[in-house]
Amino acid sequence: MTELILQALYSGLLQGGSYALIALGLALVFGTMRVINLAHGELVLLAAYIAYSVESGLGLNPAWAIPIALVVVSATSAGVYWLVGRIKQDREINSLILTFGIGVILTNLILLIWKADVRSTSSSWLQEAFVVGPLYSMRSELIFFVVSLLLMGGLWWWLSRSWYGRALRAVSSNRDAAKLMGIAPGRTELVSFIVAGMLAGFAGVALYSYGVIQPAYGGALTVKAFIITVLAGVGSIPGVLIGAVLLGVAEALTVTLASSALQELAGMTLFLLVLFVMPNGLMGAARRRG
Repeated sequence: MTELILQALYSGLLQGGSYALIALGLALVFGTMRVINLAHGELVLLAAYIAYSVESGLGLNPAWAIPIALVVVSATSAGVYWLVGRIKQDREINSLILTFGIGVILTNLILLIWKADVRSTSSSWLQEAFVVGPLYSMRSELIFFVVSLLLMGGLWWWLSRSWYGRALRAVSSNRDAAKLMGIAPGRTELVSFIVAGMLAGFAGVALYSYGVIQPAYGGALTVKAFIITVLAGVGSIPGVLIGAVLLGVAEALTVTLASSALQELAGMTLFLLVLFVMPNGLMGAARRRG
């Protein structure tokens, strides 16, 4: 029993890293523009299908799809921003409707191009077991957990040290004051969407490398990313990791100790519990107290 729980904790930790990678792009856009991009899951899924095409069409490791996925998904994300930027009134609510529609369109394009079949990687190297004492995982899970940590560290450094990162934070804090400081809000928001698209590109390739994909999966990915973003607290990169790991561990323990049918319920229960105790999210509440 102890080994089962340890394995569940380990699997939940790795799954949490994957969830964090998926949620990073949504958290960045939400923190910058207060816009919830309901097409984010479909962007991740688009990158996953690009990885599938590279593997099945060219016979290459899915990781080779990363450059293509970054370009295609970033361009698509920039297109989403261009449409959202046309909204002049009630952007928060109208952007929800718009991005939901874009998500539906992307889902149907994926269905049209790649059909409805469930896909997964055939790479034995990625699927090979990696054993650490009594714990085991697929090699791809461990690799992309490390990638997730590196990308989160890089995003945190970019937001805190680079000019564009500081500009994004300024626009998020006070759009009008940022204009007075010589910052072009439209340009910085476009950058946030492009960076979010790049993160979605990495997340999609990772998703295909360790799991299964199908065209209808995009909505579920968006829900996961939104839950983690709210758990984290607006604009908190460490909070995204903590929230994602908590969600992954809760789901893994539920599957191990109860039933896989209760997995989604466990995640939603955790979400509601944290919001009830800390309405501003995990890291948002900590900053408010400090």
